[in-house]
Amino acid sequence: QPEFVESGGGWVQAGGSLRLPCTTSGFTVDYHGMGWFRQAPGKQREGIACISGGGETTHYGDSVKGRFTISRDNAKNTVYLHMNSLKPEDTAVYYCARHRDYACSGPDYWGQGTQVTVSS
Repeated sequence: QPEFVESGGGWVQAGGSLRLPCTTSGFTVDYHGMGWFRQAPGKQREGIACISGGGETTHYGDSVKGRFTISRDNAKNTVYLHMNSLKPEDTAVYYCARHRDYACSGPDYWGQGTQVTVSS
């Protein structure tokens, strides 16, 4: 059974930065695209970044493009979300997810989430 441990969330002022690691276990991480999603209060869950199994391809949602970067270290079974120039509207619970295959075809397993709060 895939498992995920997300960390790095917390409180930050607008304009600041955070890095969210997601450490995985229970599957061969190299075989799967990995993604980050977020859900703000009263809003639907939003896909914000995805990276292919070997890290060759990345995709970003328009709301974070140019500010957030997704990366992975398969030797450490860890995926990262580097968040810069944070805005109050980035406040949400951030979820790490495994995609069904090597690309970003859609998530099949989710982490528990980590809260990020950005104050103005």
